[in-house]
Amino acid sequence: MMNNYILRTFCVLKKSIPFILTLFIVNIILLSCSSNDNEGPIVNADADNDGIIDAIDNCPDTSNTNQNDIDNDGVGDTCDSTFSFDIQPCTGGLADIYPCSDYDLLLHIPPSFFTASEANDSWGWTDPSTGNEYVLLGLENGTAFIDITNPSEAIYLGILKTATSTSAWRDIKVYNNHAFIVSEADNHGMQVFDLTRLRNVTNPPKTFSSDANYNEFGHAHNIVINEDTGFAYAVGTDTYSGGPHFINIQDPKNPTAAGGYSADGMTHDAQVVSYNGPDSDYTGKEIYVGSNEDEVVILDVTDKNNPKRISKFVYPNVGYTHQGWFTEDHRYFIVGDELDELNFGNNTKTLVFDFTNLDRPKLQFSYTGTTSAIDHNGYVKDNLFYLASYTAGIRVIDISGISGSSITEIGFFDSFPSNDSPVFNGVWNVYPFFESGNIVISDISGGLFIVKKSGT
Repeated sequence: MMNNYILRTFCVLKKSIPFILTLFIVNIILLSCSSNDNEGPIVNADADNDGIIDAIDNCPDTSNTNQNDIDNDGVGDTCDSTFSFDIQPCTGGLADIYPCSDYDLLLHIPPSFFTASEANDSWGWTDPSTGNEYVLLGLENGTAFIDITNPSEAIYLGILKTATSTSAWRDIKVYNNHAFIVSEADNHGMQVFDLTRLRNVTNPPKTFSSDANYNEFGHAHNIVINEDTGFAYAVGTDTYSGGPHFINIQDPKNPTAAGGYSADGMTHDAQVVSYNGPDSDYTGKEIYVGSNEDEVVILDVTDKNNPKRISKFVYPNVGYTHQGWFTEDHRYFIVGDELDELNFGNNTKTLVFDFTNLDRPKLQFSYTGTTSAIDHNGYVKDNLFYLASYTAGIRVIDISGISGSSITEIGFFDSFPSNDSPVFNGVWNVYPFFESGNIVISDISGGLFIVKKSGT
């Protein structure tokens, strides 16, 4: 009798008065109840000692006095591994509160769900055995692993904490079912994590440990991997004047130093490919294209003991040469400058270079976007260029007409709806390479977003 009365009382109170006051009243009722009730003793245990009795605690085994439940599934965030989300279609230019064009919102998880305040880089992994898709999300305090095979019921599997201190900069790439993680944090080195461990995680979220640590450098701004050769290139490190630091990762858990290149100073980001483009002089060579702050540098790094510069070049109105990516035929290289919007007042600008002759690259044309936002990272998949554009979200650009100096924005999703100003907030990275068509967005203040082209 008394148990039923208490439950009915709790339901009424929860709807009519603030939740914390409800908890206080229910605790008073329980404490005043007689243990001689016909239904047996009233148990008011508090296993996690957070001041909220187990009977009404949404996370009874882990202290969570605030009772936060971001996805409103009845399980507190502190012990919740599954994030439930209702798909928000892009209708009338909005998906929920987010401006959009032809891209639906499948999932949004804020950084606080991962006990973090900011997100940074992101990458993806597809399990070759199951086809399951996983997000590797950089946070200021580590790297979170999320199973997004079903984005509406995403599973937060756990976190690999930063190797040393927190940092706003973290970068992640994948090779041979392993994640390789670097950070600007002092003495962080490179963490290696075996992603196959994510297949059978019990009682998530877990706090993981790394499988290996490479400490031949302290901090790094970025890491680049050529999956064809099994070499990683850490850039912006405290070695080789910030130029590429070569690492053999063919045995992922036993990375070994393989040299480096310092002659052209610091690289901020790079892409390394086994070249198969129009310049037959370099067919089959391992070609490194570095965005080196105020210039672009092309290296032949096939022989790690004797890397050679092929060419380097600048372009008009250099602000900060930030990042670039090849088209799939290796004929064009698309470059983003992170400071030209701030320094020169132009809208988002993307530069397209003709790499038909690697010894003499030339600027083919510049593309100007529709907002004043700063561009960050961009990647090519098929004939689409996916651009992380900070406060303007992600922009999807059709590059099928690139040889005719014509590219066109065909869609977008703006995860930072308040403005499109040229400031450093909003989308840090976009990962468009999942076969499902699910696109990963990591937003500095917004956290993780998954979007997908409408109607697919």
